[in-house]
Amino acid sequence: MKSISLIRRTVLASALLAASGLAAAQTVKLTLAHGNPPDNPRHVAAVKFADTVKAKTNGRIEIQVAHSAQLGDDAAMVTALRSGTLDFSANSQGAVSTVVPEFAALGMPFLFGDASKAWAVMDGPIGKELGEKAAAKGMVLLGLWDNGIRQMSNSKRPIKSPADMKGLKMRTPPDAVTVDIMQAMGADAQQIKFSELYVALQQGVVDGQENPLTNIASAKLYEVQKYISLSGHKYESTPFLMSKRGWDRMTPADQKVVSEAAAEATTLQRRLNKEIDDKLVAELKGKGVQIDTVDRKAFMDASASVYTKWTAGPIGDFVKRVQQAAR
Repeated sequence: MKSISLIRRTVLASALLAASGLAAAQTVKLTLAHGNPPDNPRHVAAVKFADTVKAKTNGRIEIQVAHSAQLGDDAAMVTALRSGTLDFSANSQGAVSTVVPEFAALGMPFLFGDASKAWAVMDGPIGKELGEKAAAKGMVLLGLWDNGIRQMSNSKRPIKSPADMKGLKMRTPPDAVTVDIMQAMGADAQQIKFSELYVALQQGVVDGQENPLTNIASAKLYEVQKYISLSGHKYESTPFLMSKRGWDRMTPADQKVVSEAAAEATTLQRRLNKEIDDKLVAELKGKGVQIDTVDRKAFMDASASVYTKWTAGPIGDFVKRVQQAAR
């Protein structure tokens, strides 16, 4: 017959093993994916988010960050978020707008003069409404990161007026507003994945493209583009999203941690994007790229038809409210 002390030791050892197994079972590993390279502010903020969540949960929640479209393009990531096979994504406004059309309203031509004005609108009632609409489509909006004011580049000639765009093959993301803007200005809009853009420009599949200077620099597009035009034709956000299926499985305490970490990452990403964008004109000039200003009024007049189309469309009322908020 076992002694009482031996029985107690056995019970204690069993309890410790059970507790250890329970702790291991509670460790959660999640994935965050995006389409930008590692030196882009989007990746830096994504890593910051993952590190913050891990620290605040004492390592219980680990988030692996997959950059450079390793898990598919933005459209594929949106689909994965909604199905619950991907946990987080710092995605593109265009891809998200295919599921939640109202996101497209943030990209109306010449809507915001600078990023800070866009942030003020996104952090208000407009952003809250976008969050509600995203939740209805299976995605939790954790923050609206910055993708900057978009500029144009090409390998053929300086672009200073809409007349200079006639016949140019311009790559756009799968974003209906951007396509409409390029077409209104006379260009031939073609959709190509961002991960394939450098090669497409290098091989002459398209003549040019449009992106914030931050993306042009981090993807080294200046190596295959001779001219950059500071058109400032539209603003884009970077919706930072979580799968609602994953969110609903979390405890309220973990949801709070994720929300707080997302807010910190949003502030960091916006700041980094603005700091980089502000100094890139000089840096790109130093790399031999010709940078031109444009006839802004001519471009605004040329893109007026985009507003006419979208205010008369299915999300017309929302577009008008965003316009009003922007003013």
